[in-house]
Amino acid sequence: MSFNLLKGKKGIIFGALDANSIAWKTAETIHAEGGTFVLTNAPIAMRMGQIDELAKKTGSKIVPADATSVEDLDNLVTQAMEILGGKIDFVLHAIGMSVNVRKGRDYTDEKYDFTTKGWDVSALSFHKVMQSLYKADAMNEWGSIVALTYMAAQRTFPDYNDMADNKAYLESVARSFGYFFGKEKKVRVNTISQSPTATTAGQGVKGFNSFISYADKMSPLGNATAQDCADYTVTLFSDLTKKVTMQNLFHDGGFSNTGVSQEIIDSFSD
Repeated sequence: MSFNLLKGKKGIIFGALDANSIAWKTAETIHAEGGTFVLTNAPIAMRMGQIDELAKKTGSKIVPADATSVEDLDNLVTQAMEILGGKIDFVLHAIGMSVNVRKGRDYTDEKYDFTTKGWDVSALSFHKVMQSLYKADAMNEWGSIVALTYMAAQRTFPDYNDMADNKAYLESVARSFGYFFGKEKKVRVNTISQSPTATTAGQGVKGFNSFISYADKMSPLGNATAQDCADYTVTLFSDLTKKVTMQNLFHDGGFSNTGVSQEIIDSFSD
C-alpha cells in the first residue's frame, strides 16, 4: 500500500547491490511512495551487483562514485541535481565493508592497512558525502540524511570485528554533522541501527546464520527485515519526522532493550 509520502521528493541512494540489500528495498519503496532518485555505488560494486536492473525498474539514472573520493562525490552531487532538476530532499548511505573480515583476520590481529580502508569506506565516507552536499548547498530545507548502522557500535559482538569501530565512528559523524546541518540548513541526519539482516554484506560475517537466529529469539517482535528497514527509512525521509535529528534509532524488534528472552532461557534448560 502506498501513501505517497515522498511525492515530489528527490534523492540519492548509495549502496544498492542486489535484491537482498536494504538500499535496494528502500529504493523500491521510495519509488512506490512517489520519490525519484539517482542510484550510486562504487564501480567495483556495480560490476558485482545488478544495479542496472533496479535503475530500469524505478526509472532511475546511475552515477558511479567511489564514496571515499571527494572528487567523485562532488561530481555525483552536481550530476544528481542536474538529473533530478533541483536540490535534494533525501540521501541514504548504505555502505559498509571490512577488509579484515573479508580476509578472515581476527580483531586481535588486524592488518592496519585493511583497517584504514574499511574505516574510510564504512564511516569516513559518510562525512565526505555530507561535506560534499553541505558545501554545494545541495539539500533542500527539511531534507533528511540516513545512514545504516548496527548495535555493535554500543555492545561487543566478537565476530563483528573492526566493523564495530567503524559503526561507532559513523554514528558520531551523524551527531556531529547533524548539528551543523540542522542549525544552518534545516536538514536532519540520523542513523538506523538495524537488526542483523540477511544481505550479501551481512552474510560475510563469521557465524552470521547462528547470530541472526539468536537475535530473532531475543527480540520480542523478531528481527526487522530489509523491507521493514526500507519502510522505516521512508518515514524518516518523509515530512512526518521533520524534528527528528542527530539520533541513533534502534530498529531491531526490541533486541536493544531486552536483557534475556524466555526462548534463550529455555535453550539452557534441561
